[in-house]
Amino acid sequence: MSKLEVIHENKGYIVINKVAGLISEQSPFEELTVESQVQKHLQTSKREPYIGVIHRLDRVTSGVLLFAKKKSVLVAFNELFSSRKVQKTYWAIVHKKPAQNKETLNHFLFKNNFKKQAEIVPAHTKGAQKCSLSYRVLEQNNLGYLLEIKPKTGRFHQIRAQLAHIGLPIIGDEKYGSDQKYLALSICLHARKLTYTPVDSNDSVTYEAAAPSNKYWKFKSV
Repeated sequence: MSKLEVIHENKGYIVINKVAGLISEQSPFEELTVESQVQKHLQTSKREPYIGVIHRLDRVTSGVLLFAKKKSVLVAFNELFSSRKVQKTYWAIVHKKPAQNKETLNHFLFKNNFKKQAEIVPAHTKGAQKCSLSYRVLEQNNLGYLLEIKPKTGRFHQIRAQLAHIGLPIIGDEKYGSDQKYLALSICLHARKLTYTPVDSNDSVTYEAAAPSNKYWKFKSV
């Protein structure tokens, strides 16, 4: 069983570095989830702790994940997310060299619930939503290119679908066209950083999660 890595904890919330392979919240079909790990951790000091799922990461994704320890904190973060006052920064590794060192991608995305997959479609497609992100190349090693990605919208599988659409599927992401092997139930996508500004402050708060410790992530800046 993977050990829970706590980045920060205070009276209102806990920040953890999620490992890839686990789903974020409790499920009757999963014995071990990130939420169940957090619950076990919090139960060391409180028998029945409150746990609010502030946001989620895909099973195959690692990185920064927050859980509220109070209902009021969950409500406050929900407002911050809905008003787009939270900035997420991701790292991804792609096998092919990007045509440009930095670029903004604007597409329309359709969530195919039957396939549980995002599809990049023409703008006039019924049910399609606009999605946007920017990326820049940070480094390269003998396995691929490290991208820093900042989503401007929060659509389902947005990063995975948009990069695949321009011929840059994330390493290990077979669902979106990668033919590169990676770890089981994982892809080379990591939620590196989360930044927000509390409502009662002018100073932003940032949390960073260390990248996975395997050969794919061996870069000078990692």
